Amino acid sequence: MNMPVSVVENAEESAVESVMESAIGSAIGSAVEPAVKIAPARRREVALPTPDQLRGYFPLVAKLEAQVEHQRHAIRNILNGADDRLLVVIGPCSIHDEVAALEYAQRLKQLAADVSDRMLIVMRAYLEKPRTTVGWKGLLYDPERSGQGDLNQGLVRSRQLLLNLAATGLPLATEALSPFAMDYLGDLVSWTAIGARTTESQLHREMASGLPMPVGFKNGTDGGIAVATNAMQSAAHGHHHPGLSARGTPVMISTEGNADTHLVLRGGRGITNYDSHSIARATHALQQAGLNPAVMVDCSHDNACKQHERQQEIARDVVAQRRAGNRQICGLMLESFLQPGRQNDGADLQYGCSITDPCLGWEQTKALIRSL
Repeated sequence: MNMPVSVVENAEESAVESVMESAIGSAIGSAVEPAVKIAPARRREVALPTPDQLRGYFPLVAKLEAQVEHQRHAIRNILNGADDRLLVVIGPCSIHDEVAALEYAQRLKQLAADVSDRMLIVMRAYLEKPRTTVGWKGLLYDPERSGQGDLNQGLVRSRQLLLNLAATGLPLATEALSPFAMDYLGDLVSWTAIGARTTESQLHREMASGLPMPVGFKNGTDGGIAVATNAMQSAAHGHHHPGLSARGTPVMISTEGNADTHLVLRGGRGITNYDSHSIARATHALQQAGLNPAVMVDCSHDNACKQHERQQEIARDVVAQRRAGNRQICGLMLESFLQPGRQNDGADLQYGCSITDPCLGWEQTKALIRSL
């Protein structure tokens, strides 16, 4: 079912207002109070809806729930070699404009259908943006990009956006930056990345061990894969850790372990690792560790040396390796949006152009995918 752009455009303001002023207010009453300073005065608290409450206001209907589970199963089959299609995770670096994101999804859906015999296309729906130092942290945290932060509005708009994107029929991917965010949004996600900055984090390894979808661990920012293989081993096992329940109460969480993890090669600090020798070393290391040797190549970031147009030649190189017999290459990741490049955030933004990392434009994307 396609959701027209106007649905998102017209529903966004009313949905946010109704939830912020009515649904959340009535559900948690006076708990949504003005920010209160506590000692020491370096922290403020603003109450949020619980995951149960947000999911109740914006429910995942049975049809979409079955769709997401089917898509997760399809991705598992590719990772395990039961499906020989190429897994392609593609889309904007991060989403700042919900209307443009939905237009991109509608175009991508048709392209995905055209190549479905040889690829499973999953749309990047990244709502959190990791920062090396500081900067805009994503739609979830600061939907108006004012620098003030508004998680109440961000949660509402993020969940509504994922529901609209899922309604197109596309599988969705995200990067799990905050473990708490997955409790609010994870039921709509078919594939999750753990980024280069967080692959070494024990909190993220514990979270991944309890996630219901396949998880790709990126190599470290230095280009090495040891932190990712360690993370995969850790995530495969059960853990006990503190957290919050879906009802918002502190609990001890016990996870069963997630066997559906794999490595994502993204280069690092001037090092690229998409060439055949680098991939062979990575798959050998995975096999030596008793892990799934399936490897996805991130064609952006350090592999592209921060030059977004290089994604095209990298993708073609990796697919050529696969055609030459390396079936342990399971997928590609590409950053793509309606317009090529990037722009600085400001008052007069070009529609469909990234405000974070530069992306391939739609015409480049379409030509590249059809050529692979």
